[in-house]
This record gives sequence, C-alpha cells and structure tokens, in this order.
Amino acid sequence: MQLEGSCHCAAVRFTVESHEPVPYLRCYCCICRKTAGTGGFAINLGAVHATLRVQGREHLSVYRAKLEDGRQSTGRRHFCKHCGTALWLWDPTWPDLVHPNAGAIDTALPQPPALTHMMLGSKPDWVQAHVRPADASFDDYPDESLADWHRRNNQSF
Repeated sequence: MQLEGSCHCAAVRFTVESHEPVPYLRCYCCICRKTAGTGGFAINLGAVHATLRVQGREHLSVYRAKLEDGRQSTGRRHFCKHCGTALWLWDPTWPDLVHPNAGAIDTALPQPPALTHMMLGSKPDWVQAHVRPADASFDDYPDESLADWHRRNNQSF
C-alpha cells in the first residue's frame, strides 16, 4: 500500500510503500511519547526504506535519542525543522525498514482489529491506556514483530 505523508506546515511531503500500514501498535516509551506521542503514546508503521521518496528534504532535521544507559540511539527520528512534526524513524541496524509516524500519514489507514500496547512500564500515571479485551499489552517489547502481527491478523497489503 502506498502511503502519502506530510508535516503540518507542508514543507516536507513523502511517499513510501508499506506492507504494515495498520496503526495497531501503541508505544508508551519515553522516547516515542516525548518525540511523537499525542495521547501519551506514538504509533509507528512499517514500510520499505528503498521506496521512501521525499520532497522538501532540506526542511528535515534528525534527532538521535539518548538511551537510559547514556548511549546514543542508532535510530534516526526525522522531523520537520520548521513545525516539529515527527515524520519517520530509520535505523541503520535494520536498513531495509523505515517506520512512518501514523500521525504524519495523509492516506486513509485501515482500522486495526485489535491494538498492541507496548512499553507500558514506561507509561506515566497521567496516561490512560485504553486496553480493550482483545488487545495485547506488554510492559516492555511485544512477543511479535510488525510483520508477524500483520500475518497473524491477515492484514496483508
């Protein structure tokens, strides 16, 4: 599925092919929550890095988070340097993947049959995780990858 995305001020626009476009995974870690979260969590999708096409690349900035142990994250969080919109995460550890932030996507996304809530151990008290009976929840990382979740739920694109 081709996704189209943009920042709020429209200085950056992008397209990317995604085999994992269902916004089911809510991450409550402090990095995602503080750099891209709107409800106390962030939602990232899975896409093919080689298909990423960007207009307005000169308006991008990159943030590499500081990890709890003091090291710098290998993940590169791309955002618009004018309006601050979180756009996508790319990590050279997995160079074939890119993770667009669902909030930056302009294309209509499929509704997930259930949600996965991850990193709930990092969730602040003010955030209410609305975990429904069909949802999965994890204090740390989930048991399955984005691709595995899509296969299990017959969500192929």
